[in-house]
This record gives sequence, C-alpha cells and structure tokens, in this order.
Amino acid sequence: MNLRSKNRINPEFNMSSMTDIIFLLLIFFMLTSNFVAPTGLPVSLPTSKSSTIVIQKISVTITPDLKYFLNGKEIALSDLEPQLAALLQNAEEGVVVLHVDKSVPVEYLVNVASVAAGLNAKVTLATTPTE
Repeated sequence: MNLRSKNRINPEFNMSSMTDIIFLLLIFFMLTSNFVAPTGLPVSLPTSKSSTIVIQKISVTITPDLKYFLNGKEIALSDLEPQLAALLQNAEEGVVVLHVDKSVPVEYLVNVASVAAGLNAKVTLATTPTE
C-alpha cells in the first residue's frame, strides 16, 4: 500500500523574483544619486538652517578671487547676460543656482542676481546645511 502523496511540495526557494527587485532598487538609487551634482569649483558656501535640494540646470559660481563661472566654464561678467539669456531660452524652468563663496562681497552676488532676475529667472542661493 502506497501512502505517499502524488503532489510533492518542492522545498527549494526561487530567487529570480528577489534578484529582479534588487536590480530595480539598484537602478533607482543609481539614477536618483546623479540628480545632486556638486559644482566642482573650490567655493566655501555659506551655511543655513534649512537647505533644500534644487536640481540645477544653470549654475553661476563666483570664486573668492572674483572669477565667474557659468555651468563650470569661466566667463567674463560682461558676457554673463547674453550667455545666460541663451541658456534660459532653452530651459523649460528658469532656475539659476548661485554658488557664491562666503568671502565674496554681497554686491557681486546682487549684480548676478539682478541679471538673472532681469531675464525672468528664479534665483536660488546654494548653501551648506548646519549640523
């Protein structure tokens, strides 16, 4: 007399669905980590209590020796407005992120902010959060 069941349960665990989930999470974190791009220029940013992350498409940097950089390329102050206007025409969102060293006088920050505001762009000042 054979008392064994014909439907046997397989005790092995299938890992294919688990690896799919792991790869999807890996791709998600790799893509979202690229949205925060450092400036790459030696600028000591001021600190603030509340710091929000803005996806920067247009970045203007002022170094301590008063050199201007537009998206990482050095530029003269007189050439800033026409090149900024060209970049703002191609961008769907007119957001300009200012990376200004904390030792730079405020008048230089105001000059660049007024140029950007004159082109109907939103101006955001980049800061580092306090700990």
